[in-house]
Amino acid sequence: MTEQWIYEHAADGSARFVLGAVGKNPLVCFGINPSTAVPAAPDRTVARVTRFAADNGYDSWTMLNVYPQISTDPKGLHLEHDVELKAENERHIARMTAGRPTLLAAWGGLVTSRPYLWSLLTDILKITTAAGAQWVSLGAPTKDGHPRHPLYVRADTPLVPFDIEGYLALSQA
Repeated sequence: MTEQWIYEHAADGSARFVLGAVGKNPLVCFGINPSTAVPAAPDRTVARVTRFAADNGYDSWTMLNVYPQISTDPKGLHLEHDVELKAENERHIARMTAGRPTLLAAWGGLVTSRPYLWSLLTDILKITTAAGAQWVSLGAPTKDGHPRHPLYVRADTPLVPFDIEGYLALSQA
């Protein structure tokens, strides 16, 4: 059976809003920014998310990001966020998280790559809270409190509840 893909991106290839496989019960994963993964050509992160989804009873997966600019290195992100890009990303997030009760926080310490990422994440929390979403992470947070990145955990790491409101409160301290 051929996998049906979800792939929503900027026409010029500079941003990716959604990448995933179609299903009724996806694991919706949030990273910081997309890399080079495209349908049928996953990068290492997407390959790990796919496996975590399958191992935890999900029939599919969806990859979203705090900021949609494509960059193989988060340090290559815009120095200031693009307001229109942020708004378009939030429209995709609202649509993709509606009716999706479980979201995987999976950005590791990359949220510190740019100061604006914290405020974007705060705005995303408002969207996902309105959708009734529940956040989880891959095992316990790092010593700095960040949810672990899929590349840096064992394959059998469990999904556990993640207190995203408490996490964001720490960023304000």
